[in-house]
Amino acid sequence: MSGVVPPRRRRPRPAKVAATVTALLVALAWTFPVYWMLNSSLLPNVVLTSTTPRFLPWGGSLDNFAAIFTQGTFWPALGMSVAITLTTVVFCLFFAFLAALAISRFRFRGRASFVLAVLFIQMLPAEGLFIAQYKLMSSLNLLNSVIGVSILYIAAVVPFTIWMLRGFVAGVPIELEEAAMVDGLSRTQAFLRITFPLLAPGLVASGVYAFLQAWNEFTVALVILQAQDYQTLPLWLRGFVQASATRETDWGQVMAASTLVAVPVIVFFLIVQGRLTSGLVAGSVKG
Repeated sequence: MSGVVPPRRRRPRPAKVAATVTALLVALAWTFPVYWMLNSSLLPNVVLTSTTPRFLPWGGSLDNFAAIFTQGTFWPALGMSVAITLTTVVFCLFFAFLAALAISRFRFRGRASFVLAVLFIQMLPAEGLFIAQYKLMSSLNLLNSVIGVSILYIAAVVPFTIWMLRGFVAGVPIELEEAAMVDGLSRTQAFLRITFPLLAPGLVASGVYAFLQAWNEFTVALVILQAQDYQTLPLWLRGFVQASATRETDWGQVMAASTLVAVPVIVFFLIVQGRLTSGLVAGSVKG
């Protein structure tokens, strides 16, 4: 029996090894601030203010988190942020989805003007609208309210979300709906059974964008939410740092507060990461 010579294993090329090492270094640079935030949230302020940094949380505890929870201001701010973010995501996806369908599936007078108007709105600086937004919400008696801030967030996020969903809708051939209608389905049934499931990844990707914009937004909330009892988490975090300005800043509690603000975003990404990846790839096929 003749021996079979095993195939020689290819050695990785130096260029490929260098690219891998570079990618790992970049990934470490991106994740290190997050790790440092988590590490600092577990250490007492005495350790954090010392001249010798501690890169591992040896001797750490959850005292910083306990101190934040006992203050009683975190939970109202969390509830405010959750209510505003969910309202923004739901209504933003609803309006943007209908607009994207109209642009991609129908031909009507003023279609091009509408598309250009959506693009033009994206060019407006948010800072130039603060005074008008404040006066509008004040005249409607919507200052310091979930509805008032949600309306402004929806108006700011919808234009770009329309552009995102437009690419996904255009990527689904209309012939699929026509074939389903030939088989006896109505236009509505064909859309719900055939087209809508194919657009689910796009809705998830657009929902992630709307979620991040609403959850992390600071300037509009700072203008509209001026009462202490009606603050989102970014405003609460700013006030948390300012409250420490009259004494030595407790950086352990500041880092713990920052961690609590970031945790819902991480959880949300873990839930939708599969759909988000497929949605981003699908949206890049045709626009």
